[in-house]
Amino acid sequence: MSPSRRVLLQRRRLAVFSILLVVLGGVGYIGATTLAPVPASAATIVQPAALTQPVAAPAWPAFGESAIGAVGFPGVLASTGQQDTVPIASIAKMVTALVILDAKPLAAGAAGPSISFTDADVDLYYAAVAENGSVAPVVPGMVLTQREAFEAMLLPSANNYAASLALWAYGSVDNYLAAAKTWLAENGLNQTSIADTSGLSASSVSSLADLVEIGKLVVGHPALAEIVSLPSAVLPVIGTVTNTNKLLGRGGVDGIKTGTTDVAGACLLFSTDFTVGTSTVTLVGVVLGGDTHSELNSAIEDLIQSLEPGFREVVLAEQGAVFGSYTTGWGDVSDIVAERKVSAVVWSDSPITGAARAADVQIGRAGDEVGEVSFTIGTATPTTVTVPLELQRTLTDPGPAWRLGHPGVLAAG
Repeated sequence: MSPSRRVLLQRRRLAVFSILLVVLGGVGYIGATTLAPVPASAATIVQPAALTQPVAAPAWPAFGESAIGAVGFPGVLASTGQQDTVPIASIAKMVTALVILDAKPLAAGAAGPSISFTDADVDLYYAAVAENGSVAPVVPGMVLTQREAFEAMLLPSANNYAASLALWAYGSVDNYLAAAKTWLAENGLNQTSIADTSGLSASSVSSLADLVEIGKLVVGHPALAEIVSLPSAVLPVIGTVTNTNKLLGRGGVDGIKTGTTDVAGACLLFSTDFTVGTSTVTLVGVVLGGDTHSELNSAIEDLIQSLEPGFREVVLAEQGAVFGSYTTGWGDVSDIVAERKVSAVVWSDSPITGAARAADVQIGRAGDEVGEVSFTIGTATPTTVTVPLELQRTLTDPGPAWRLGHPGVLAAG
């Protein structure tokens, strides 16, 4: 083969190889740019503004000590007067009831087991009379259901039935008092001390904060909540017993327990329901140290009326509310929106703050969850409400034309 022909063949081979390299390179480039992940787009977040409400103005009684709380709201919402422990009179029977129910459960609407009363229960009756305590009749051989015995204890506030039920559940008063001490500790009621079953002893004491929590436990117990809301009950042998809580049915009051001693004064642990927007709030309150129950009840009616406006349903986020946006490098735009409407019932001027966050995204469909916005209500014992955030519009793939024109962006991504 002549040298000139050899050179020509080499040139042809080089040209073919060059073309193949270009073709393969082009195929590789197209494949790389077509299949490469697109860069993620960071969210631009719009943080929610802090929300504030007007300060509530409770019409506190001019005497004694008072406090309010509500089921589902931590701690005491507001209080006035002495915050240390004070005698609680027959409100102590609510502790008696709760401790007995810890050992002898009673379901809503259930009668419970039968309890036979003996001469020993008659002796307890006369002992309570001798102490000038409140009583209800008892007859040897009489049989009541557990529910009926609780009605005899709680409605007329019968000291003798408090003692009889404690003996029935625990075998002795000392055993009951030991169980009560344990139960109080387990429920975090560290400012409550129980010295007897009835509250007649001035050593049966509690604090406003603990009494509010005891009230929440009572309204949260279906059987007890039923019993304390009864104006009266007809019991075997005993006849009709009437609730000492004359505030029942006034101002929506549906419980809980009166108390009266010379040391404690006229007292009431009470509950009522408010309709707040689309929610129901169960208020629990306590007022101690009244001169008379008539004065006490009038003051509590005024207090309840002043409290209702202090609860408000606040819309934290409407469905579709915008909390930010994405803008992709190829021009797609989507707002970041609340998945659903979310609201909360707040008391008085509890501060409400919010914080939104959203992840970086590459592509996504409308409705895909990308983050959340959380609202914190209160400061000392805050509660948190969270709602998901989603894409309002679809963020699509940029397509081959954009990919081929932006290899550097793809490589960086």
